[in-house]
Amino acid sequence: MRGLKASLRLCSVCNNVTDVDPCAYCASPSRHQRLVCVVEEPTNIEIIERTRAYQGVYHVLHGTLSPLHGVGPEQLRTGTLLARVERGEIDEVILATSPTLEGEATANWLAAALRGPAIKITRIATGVPAGSDIDYADEVTMSRALEGRRDI
Repeated sequence: MRGLKASLRLCSVCNNVTDVDPCAYCASPSRHQRLVCVVEEPTNIEIIERTRAYQGVYHVLHGTLSPLHGVGPEQLRTGTLLARVERGEIDEVILATSPTLEGEATANWLAAALRGPAIKITRIATGVPAGSDIDYADEVTMSRALEGRRDI
């Protein structure tokens, strides 16, 4: 265990926890390197990977904005992401932060920080989860579900 812990580090590209640098996602030639999904924590990657629907790379923030806890933009790991966008290495950024107050604030701040003519910024959908009962949806969840509706 100690050996494993000693060998772990953050990927120099995406900030994922890894034992090799760059991590397997960033080094993979089969992944779409110009499509970046921004997540709050390294554990969020596994949840997205289980879907088998995403073939891009990731960027891990290691937290969310939280003024009440003293977490501002300078505490988030955004440097390499902003630099890659400035160099024109990214076509689209998917903001996959949680639909909490902190996650929304982080997504909004990042969208403003990343905005430019050559980059597409998208946000994961939120709303009533599949398989759940509408009776248990709170106001925010139902509001998001209505805002994110689509044609069928």
